[in-house]
Amino acid sequence: MSIFVLGIDLGKNVCSLVGLDATGAVVLRRRLRRDGVADFVGKMEPCIVAMEACCGAHHLGRVLGARGHTIRLMAPEYVRPYVKANKNDDHDAEAIAEAATRPTMRFVPVKSEAQSDIQALHRARSRLVAERTALINHLRALLLERGIVVAQGRRKLEDVLGLFADEDDSRLSSRMRLLVEDLRAEWRSLDERIAAFDAEFVRMARDDEAARRLSTIPGIGVINATALVAAVGDAASFGRGRDLAAWLGLTPRQATTGGKPRLLGISKRGNRYLRANLIHGARAVLPRIMAQDTPLGRWARGLLERAHKNIVVVALAAKLARIVWAMLRKERSFDPAIAAA
Repeated sequence: MSIFVLGIDLGKNVCSLVGLDATGAVVLRRRLRRDGVADFVGKMEPCIVAMEACCGAHHLGRVLGARGHTIRLMAPEYVRPYVKANKNDDHDAEAIAEAATRPTMRFVPVKSEAQSDIQALHRARSRLVAERTALINHLRALLLERGIVVAQGRRKLEDVLGLFADEDDSRLSSRMRLLVEDLRAEWRSLDERIAAFDAEFVRMARDDEAARRLSTIPGIGVINATALVAAVGDAASFGRGRDLAAWLGLTPRQATTGGKPRLLGISKRGNRYLRANLIHGARAVLPRIMAQDTPLGRWARGLLERAHKNIVVVALAAKLARIVWAMLRKERSFDPAIAAA
């Protein structure tokens, strides 16, 4: 039995395996527990091992790649059209194997362990930031229920909460004052944990050459630099800068028919965390870029004359993604003189 491509449908506990020969015929169907997949596939002759890029796929890809197999990871939405008849685990594994043989299929590079570690840190920080935002909204709601309206901004809320430490303030009851103090302590704890992650990212950006170069780009900084290095890895996997911007969902969706192109809003594909951070960075740095007499500044000013500011922000984020690709691919530093080229 000669297997050319092996499709693996990863499950939480049980995985389905389907092997195809060189003609595309099914020669193997097997169900294994997840912890037994590596041993079973590791004993096979080297072949193409295809999986969906889901949780655990990169780890298994590293393990099987070290044993001589060729790993091909694909986005689940690209595999879905190859599922025949009713959907089940065996059909999914067969569809994965068939999709991996298509010459136009797009594959996801296997993340190294270091990249996976950095992404895990970013996810943990993102969760803490979300918890802090929910806590701040909770505090605002508690005050609003008692007729106290606080202006926007974390600092203004902190200033107002500091006033309630005075026991003579009658706007809050003694029990509510204790509750607010408990929530403020939780808020301070979240700030400390987020600051610890930020300090770790600063050390990473200082030690990693690629992240250090990317952090010099206006609007990137150490958070975006480390996240991009972890997510993109080898920039050679993207043929051009626009491919990276499209992968991040920063390029327009198309609705072309009859040869008449129509561009819509951004596609919002890919990594939501990276896309949001790039847009926030572009929004923060846009005034400074527009004030500079550089090609990038002239480009931004010209675009703002004919488009809404939000459109300019997203376009600048896409431009930053292209600059990131060029710097990673060519291993060069940021040059404002050619940034808009």
